Amino acid sequence: MLKSNKLISILIIVLAVLVIVVGGLSASLLLSGESEKSVDTGITTSIQTNIDNNLSAGQLRLSGSDPVTLDPHLATDAGSAEYIVEIYSGLVTISPDLELTLDLASSVDISDDGAIYTFILRDDVFFHSGRRVTAEDVNWSIKRALSRELQSTVSLAYLGDILGAREYFFGLADDIAGLELIDDKTIQFTLDSPKPFFLAKLTYPCAFVVDRQQIEVNERNWTRKPNGTGPYKLKEWRLSEQITLYAHDRYHLGIPPLKEVVYLLSGGSALTRFENNELDVAFISVDDVERARDVTSDLNPLYSVWPQFTISYFAFNIEKPPFDDVHIRRALGLSIDRQKVAEVTFNGMLAPATGILAPGLPGYTDVDKTLPFNPDRAREELLASKYRVENGQLITSQGEIVPIVITEVGGGAEARIDTQAFLEQWSTELGVNVEIRQTDFATYLAESDAKQLQMFNGGWIMDYPDPENILDLKFHSQSELNDLGYQNSVVDKLLESARSELDPDKRITLYRDAEKLILEDAAWLPLYFSQNHVVVNADVKGWFEPPMVIPRLRFIEVGR
Repeated sequence: MLKSNKLISILIIVLAVLVIVVGGLSASLLLSGESEKSVDTGITTSIQTNIDNNLSAGQLRLSGSDPVTLDPHLATDAGSAEYIVEIYSGLVTISPDLELTLDLASSVDISDDGAIYTFILRDDVFFHSGRRVTAEDVNWSIKRALSRELQSTVSLAYLGDILGAREYFFGLADDIAGLELIDDKTIQFTLDSPKPFFLAKLTYPCAFVVDRQQIEVNERNWTRKPNGTGPYKLKEWRLSEQITLYAHDRYHLGIPPLKEVVYLLSGGSALTRFENNELDVAFISVDDVERARDVTSDLNPLYSVWPQFTISYFAFNIEKPPFDDVHIRRALGLSIDRQKVAEVTFNGMLAPATGILAPGLPGYTDVDKTLPFNPDRAREELLASKYRVENGQLITSQGEIVPIVITEVGGGAEARIDTQAFLEQWSTELGVNVEIRQTDFATYLAESDAKQLQMFNGGWIMDYPDPENILDLKFHSQSELNDLGYQNSVVDKLLESARSELDPDKRITLYRDAEKLILEDAAWLPLYFSQNHVVVNADVKGWFEPPMVIPRLRFIEVGR
């Protein structure tokens, strides 16, 4: 979820590891048969100092943050997606076992050539308002996500395989040629070519169903209390204070046993609140991990570690000097010791990245394919570049100074702790000074999407467990999510061949070859694979930290 997976981008701020990355927040809900004046918006900006944390049966208390958006067709960040996957749903979903399963659809028929997908909807699918979901709702939602008016930054990446989707998105066609409404329960997708990962792409939020009636009545403000089809309804949203979800009592996959989920959006240390019985789940920071690991600690029986399909990295904009020179990119990569930073700065809470594909993903190998820490080679690469170093600055042959500026999310007086370590290593090993620019998350997303950043501290959370979801989406030269300006014709051909290769072994080989070339080009400097370190209240049954953003609340129970 999401930088996209829409992106979602990933940044480390809590631990300091805070993962972000799957990508308009105002509205009053208008459900069918209700007037605008009679509907409670469910949101307020008033300050309330006493948040109701009284325990109740079936209530789960979590920490959270305000979403960037609750429009699934626009979401690109994991923080928003955490709520979106519970409020909305699509034809297909991903189970806790990371298997593709049908959601709104009761069946799907795939043509022999793999290019036509025909879905039949379930009979028992309802919006939160009680209105039955039809194939026309799916049809309209897909068209909205791809509409020129909406200008979604992610819809083409996930729905662009549908025949005619690109022409429709760019206003060159009035309809989507490959989207056909057969009848009230049946909808058919025709792809531009066979794509073995198409079903997985339909699990991304931009393929979720939204309520046309609600949106057309209140186009600007409907996300205040959206009328979705997911297992949970948005009951309340107090900005910067609290978000409350409650179970959808007509949910088609079964009424969730967990009746209410309260996200507390402020309040200080999550672990302190956990120990004060204000939260049921808390992430462990680097300051507290030794205590959690101590078998004699009261936290240890409640502590667990969950590997994630998440990579943190430095990214270079290939179109902006000095990163138009591969030698500069390699020099920076060879002069940082990621292993030492992971072990010392983060106390082993993160795994140093060995490539782009995380452990557990198809195509992953445990062989380290990244640039090693080798200061001598780094200085050789620097000498081979078209730049020279003077007084800590890179200088062109014409005598122009080319500063290096890393952008990261934050608002503190200093860069995040690992970035500070890397700055020192670049200064020590290369004699190059690197500047830090911090910005808020929304600005960061907008500027990275617009390819305005020179170098940035980012990341990616997988949206579905397929190498295409990162290698093709982030590195193909024509991908809408390629925010680097990266181009390599050999990589493009490998990725294009993998798109339609139906032999799994051959397909994985193509992705491994592409990954190797991308790493040699040093478009990214992979830093770490994330791991979630959490403590969970003993009253909570079935809690799990999925390696990517998927619906999970309906699988949880609270035994009090």
